[in-house]
Amino acid sequence: MPAARILVIDDEPDIRSGLTDILEDEGYRVSAAADAAQARARLAEAAFDTVLLDIWMPGTDGLALLREWVDAGELAQPVIMMSGHGTVETAVEATRLGAYDFIEKPIALAKLLITIERALEARLLREANRSLQQQAASLFEPIGVSAAFTAVLAQLDRLASRDAAILLRGEPGTGKEALARWLHARSARRDAPFVTVAAGAIPDEQAAVALFGGESGGEVAPGLLEQAQGGTVYLDGIAELGPDTQLRLSSALERRQILRVGGRAPVPIDVRVVAASSQDLEAERAAGRLRDELYFQLNVLPIQVPALRERSEDIEPLLRHFGQAFAARDGIAPRTWSAPVLARLREHAWPGNVRELRALAQRLALLGSGEVTLAEVEPALHGQSTRPAASGDGSDHPLNLDLPLREARDSFERAYLLRQLQNAGGSVGRLAQLSGMERTHLYRKLRDLGIDKDGRE
Repeated sequence: MPAARILVIDDEPDIRSGLTDILEDEGYRVSAAADAAQARARLAEAAFDTVLLDIWMPGTDGLALLREWVDAGELAQPVIMMSGHGTVETAVEATRLGAYDFIEKPIALAKLLITIERALEARLLREANRSLQQQAASLFEPIGVSAAFTAVLAQLDRLASRDAAILLRGEPGTGKEALARWLHARSARRDAPFVTVAAGAIPDEQAAVALFGGESGGEVAPGLLEQAQGGTVYLDGIAELGPDTQLRLSSALERRQILRVGGRAPVPIDVRVVAASSQDLEAERAAGRLRDELYFQLNVLPIQVPALRERSEDIEPLLRHFGQAFAARDGIAPRTWSAPVLARLREHAWPGNVRELRALAQRLALLGSGEVTLAEVEPALHGQSTRPAASGDGSDHPLNLDLPLREARDSFERAYLLRQLQNAGGSVGRLAQLSGMERTHLYRKLRDLGIDKDGRE
């Protein structure tokens, strides 16, 4: 793996040469620039993995140059700001603009190397997150041609350029996370992380560290809010957070800064919040399970996501989309859907909404081939096993017994967990109870089987 490339931008020759020698001794490839003009030229010539940028420079200073990159959408790498005249206000402003971190001169070598290492790790995580988003998009892209659904897309499209909080409300399985990702991809934050906070999957005693991070013995563990720096946080099931965590979250969103558990200095955050709930939030407020201040912070722009039974015109395009996506992922031929089958599916009530439809499409893709028949659909709609069309041996066993043992086991476990997840209403906690599995092992199993972990839409 080639050594990371670092650009050092500082108007003082001794600092440029000193940092260059130190970083090259550490194995990095280093280029240097004395001012903004040279920095622009270096960035036009090559791609860098991170940038060290001095704040106080003649002409265009570091903050102005950082703002220029942000406005032009060219902040492709972490930027570490440097200054010998640092103040809290300067550090906050640099972080607000999108800088990864801020270090003071004279520069402590150990701190510099640790900060660079973490910045490079953050860049790799961001790239991995973007790759995962692209992979997930094929299965979780919002699809629909109905008037009810296209109206929601049009409303989100208008709001993509705004930073106000959005609250997506709708039944479980309606695809709220897919809509949040769609919104993020159309916003100015599209190149920054999209981080999901599944409130129901976080134990109360771990919620503070999970959300806000922790500091101990000089080690820093960024929380989910900090990991979303510059991007979007998707808060799923907000009423499932404990009251203390809700209060702390409300304060963080209001002040736009967090205090890590065990930390002393606040950390500025710049995130766009999209919250989601399938619960009656007004009833949750009345029962004291949802704090008023958090509710009003998140309910700025409420959007109701229609249930699948309210947009039956979308069933056919969704089936074709899921069928092609599963076929491509699993290396099998996509199945076709006859007019009688489609008519029957449009009559179904779809209590599990899009999630139920996706599970049905996956089950039928795995357990048969060619055109889907009514004989397969009826038992599948009622949660019964379907006979694989390919086996042809008259067996009532739902699996193809010609498969190798591991593949047959994985096929059964996938079908079983998808069904139980539907029965659990998308809650991993309830799924753990139904399946009798320990939650940590369950998360691993869902991930290994390619099932949407945490029960999210």
